[in-house]
Amino acid sequence: MQLQNSFTELFWNPVTIESLPTLALSLLTAALLGWILGQAYIRFGTALSNRRQFARNFLLLTVTTALIISIVKSSLALSLGLVGALSIVRFRAAIKEPEELAFLFLAISVGLGMGAGQGLVTVVAFVLILGLIALRSLSHPKTDSGNLFLTINSPAPGQLTTKQILEALSSVGATASLKRIDDGPELMRASFRVGFVDAQGIETFSETMRKLSPSVEITCLEDGGLNH
Repeated sequence: MQLQNSFTELFWNPVTIESLPTLALSLLTAALLGWILGQAYIRFGTALSNRRQFARNFLLLTVTTALIISIVKSSLALSLGLVGALSIVRFRAAIKEPEELAFLFLAISVGLGMGAGQGLVTVVAFVLILGLIALRSLSHPKTDSGNLFLTINSPAPGQLTTKQILEALSSVGATASLKRIDDGPELMRASFRVGFVDAQGIETFSETMRKLSPSVEITCLEDGGLNH
């Protein structure tokens, strides 16, 4: 009998049953907003990482956040327990672009709003923020020349400099825009958006780089390939 009562209290609590439609609607709305946010990130984002793959996290993040807030919002004890549980979690994934962090915060905010029962406020704010993102993209169109992403990894010794790389690109008539650089004592990593006149220019550039630093690693990726 005690087991039956425990089972009923756990799975058939009248209060819980009454709240299920609202919870389901909140989670579905959070999922929809998370998916829309992912599409906006793919369309308007400027990060060099694979935006399509990264955007897949938004739906799960918004739904999970909404579920957590829905569970703990009515109980101080559960809220404190959540703080204690999350304090032992360690995230080791590095955020390479500030833009990624901004979109992650937006996804979490959507989940918080839906989980807290603030659906109208969340949806209105979400639409306004997406509008601002779109306006920013339209008012600041991409001006980078070229449709290739070039990454140079140059370990010590014989570490290259950005000046040497840019001079080598210029010598083959390529246009280049420096997007990211990580310069350390053991490794220099630089990312460029480049445009080569022809395939021969890429080969000539690679040969020049290897003459300057035999251990250099060169990766050239077509722009569209980052999003698929």
